[in-house]
Amino acid sequence: MKFSKLFLIALSVSLFVSCSNDDESNEPKGIYDNGFFILNEGSSGQGTVSFSSDDFNAFTKDAYTTANGTDLLGKYAQNIFFDGDRAYIIAGGSNVINVVNRYTFKLIAKIETGIANPRYGVAKDGKAYVTNANSFPSITDDYVAVINLATNTVDTKIELNATANRIILENGKLYITEPYNNDKLLVINPSTNTLETPVTIGTSADCMDVKDGVLYILRSPSSDRSEIVKVKLSDKTTSKITFPEALDGAGYLDIYNDKVYYTVSNSVYAINSSATTASTTAIVTAASVANLYGFAVNNNRIYMADSGNYTSDSKAYIYNFNGVLEKELMVGIAPNGFYFNN
Repeated sequence: MKFSKLFLIALSVSLFVSCSNDDESNEPKGIYDNGFFILNEGSSGQGTVSFSSDDFNAFTKDAYTTANGTDLLGKYAQNIFFDGDRAYIIAGGSNVINVVNRYTFKLIAKIETGIANPRYGVAKDGKAYVTNANSFPSITDDYVAVINLATNTVDTKIELNATANRIILENGKLYITEPYNNDKLLVINPSTNTLETPVTIGTSADCMDVKDGVLYILRSPSSDRSEIVKVKLSDKTTSKITFPEALDGAGYLDIYNDKVYYTVSNSVYAINSSATTASTTAIVTAASVANLYGFAVNNNRIYMADSGNYTSDSKAYIYNFNGVLEKELMVGIAPNGFYFNN
């Protein structure tokens, strides 16, 4: 859920396949293999997860209920992350992380203790690291929960003293953007569970991705120009691509192959990862998207989701790089993210 919308109102992998022989190497591991999930935040009710196969021939509007019957996913579904054959679905409004098989979506376990307003997670070496906004909007009690994935229990907490939000793992370090009360990129060493010296990047930093040892972070301050801050992780030096005024209010960022994709309103722009200036020429403008709420680039496609009115089912749209709409999917309430299972 986006803090600026539902949270404030209501309170907010690639897979390595190893098989015994070539004949089995392309066999799907379950009905939800070779496709993508759309996470639907939900409103005051339950969140859901939709699934589409890559060829669009198979679609399940509510994969979790289909697999688990009356069991509830939880309110305000926020994020999905993977580890091996498991998917972890964070429902921040219900303080629960649902552990499922990523190919069948059958429930394995629920993590409900030691988390408070969980937001985003990553996995590394048998541990999960999940940001917790705790008693938002307070910034003094947010933390990262360190979860033992063998027991699905919280081992310890890493106190942040900053609003916990998006998290990424790269080169053995954890990086957290905090878009509301801080101008720093937080850095955690998971081998010691301690904060390292943060990197000053400016306020309103949110989406981020990594390419060739450089972290690309999108900033969108309300009273200044949007920009991409590039942090060279080897020495923490920074550089910036400041957008022109015409691109104020940039929303999302993703990296695919050698290009950085970013959005402004319902338009998508692309630049080479080595670029030093922003492009003002949209490669896609989704006329049907009134409020872009989920965005990703993968499989030579652009994935966009419309929040709708936050109370009824909405739609996801898939475009090719020529700006042609390939598929329109009716999904759940407030779709906010795409996750690829192939």
